[in-house]
Amino acid sequence: MSNSAGASTRPYIVASIMLANFMVAVEATIVATAMPHIVGDLGGFTYYSWVFSAFLLTQSATTVVYGKLSDVFGRKPMLLVGIALFVIGSLLCGFANSMVALIGFRLLQGLGAGAIQPVTSTIVGDLYSLEERPRIQGFMSTVWAVSAVIGPLAGGIIVEHLAWSWIFWINVPVGILTAIGFIVFLKEKVEHRKPKIDYAGSVLFSIAIVALLVILTETSAGPVALGGLALLFLIAGGLFVLQERRAPEPIISIALWAQRLIATSNAATLFAGMVFIGVTTVLPLYVQGVMGRSTIVAGFTLTALIVGWPIAVMLAGRLFRAFGIRATLRAGSLLLPIGALFLLPLAPDGQPVVAGIGAFLMGFGMGLISMTTVLLVQESVEWSMRGAATSSIMFARSLGNTLGATVLGAVLNVGIVYFGSGALAANVRDVLSKPTGLADLASNPAVRGVFDQSLHWTFLAVVALAVLAAISTWLVPVTHSFGGKASAKTIEDAAVPVGDIEI
Repeated sequence: MSNSAGASTRPYIVASIMLANFMVAVEATIVATAMPHIVGDLGGFTYYSWVFSAFLLTQSATTVVYGKLSDVFGRKPMLLVGIALFVIGSLLCGFANSMVALIGFRLLQGLGAGAIQPVTSTIVGDLYSLEERPRIQGFMSTVWAVSAVIGPLAGGIIVEHLAWSWIFWINVPVGILTAIGFIVFLKEKVEHRKPKIDYAGSVLFSIAIVALLVILTETSAGPVALGGLALLFLIAGGLFVLQERRAPEPIISIALWAQRLIATSNAATLFAGMVFIGVTTVLPLYVQGVMGRSTIVAGFTLTALIVGWPIAVMLAGRLFRAFGIRATLRAGSLLLPIGALFLLPLAPDGQPVVAGIGAFLMGFGMGLISMTTVLLVQESVEWSMRGAATSSIMFARSLGNTLGATVLGAVLNVGIVYFGSGALAANVRDVLSKPTGLADLASNPAVRGVFDQSLHWTFLAVVALAVLAAISTWLVPVTHSFGGKASAKTIEDAAVPVGDIEI
């Protein structure tokens, strides 16, 4: 298989990639900003985290499948399928009349997102060399900066002046334009072969993950229900491991993931993903519900997080040349726990700018980790496996997001029960279920106090996850000098020339 892209068409392909990723990137901020209002309208605060988890669940479960399919059928068809599913899911989300319906349509959205991020990143790896990629990724990272600004602003304006449905419907025209761009400009020569997709592994993995998520989310469920789900998780997980060991082309290659470079890169990406989604979901709740600030102010605390990410990516190439890949990666990893510590002193009468500083530092560190691990993993395998290798990183990130949303959601619910002492905990949920619930917290000191203490439990969990991400990053074996001579075989010996691509 090869991609055909001349010098005149590559910019249009990159522009289409940027639009595709914009749809996914803007979801993080615009949905998080609008969710308190949506919960107030539809009710069901207990399922708050499931709106995020449902999207991330199907995204996580299908990422590696799309990566493998893109190696078999080509990047273009898989990407178009993903865009179509994402657009249809977005359209249906806008028509949801209950939290259950919204969660169901978010599952469909996630099915589409599972293709967009890994396949577009693989296309960049196909079309550009190792030295070129930081520059191209820097251009692409502007998507996150723009979405970080547009998402909170658009989310705040939409929920205050329009129907919240429009936070999903704005994806429709963007998705159509993106699909047209790939159809017109991305040309592929695909050598078709009979696919050997591990469908059994996909099903078993999905069952195990769903069982785990329900256990973490439904903390109020009875011991019998939780025990049954735990048994289902163990059985499905065990069968999944057995299936992967005997499958000709497993959905997750145990041999591939066992390589130290890929294993540590995926571990660092998973923990960083948990930190990212944790900050994204709980920080707006604190700024609005405890500090009593507006939806727009709460959204812009997330802007600092997502602006820090692309700035780090744009500077990555220079940092690699000045300090080396290993030093840059490790320095970036330390910014995660340092930034997370800024969340701990937050108080009801504090300033959101403190949270913004911590969020920016974490975003900058995540940008360096993300950029570097993707480069390392893509260059550690042959061209024909690049889609699967790239999707392993995206899978780890999506799985981290999924686990982060549910784990921190469970921590928050447990905190409310612990600090609320029964009746007060129910009062907290009653207040949060109202359309103006977060705004009403400021006028109820007891309820706000419970919410404040519960959210600080989630902040402590974010700090712990950030430390785990940093430790994992320091275990990544890197001694490669970017733009110079290599002193390690990790990348140099495994690097694949870009001759497979027609330019």
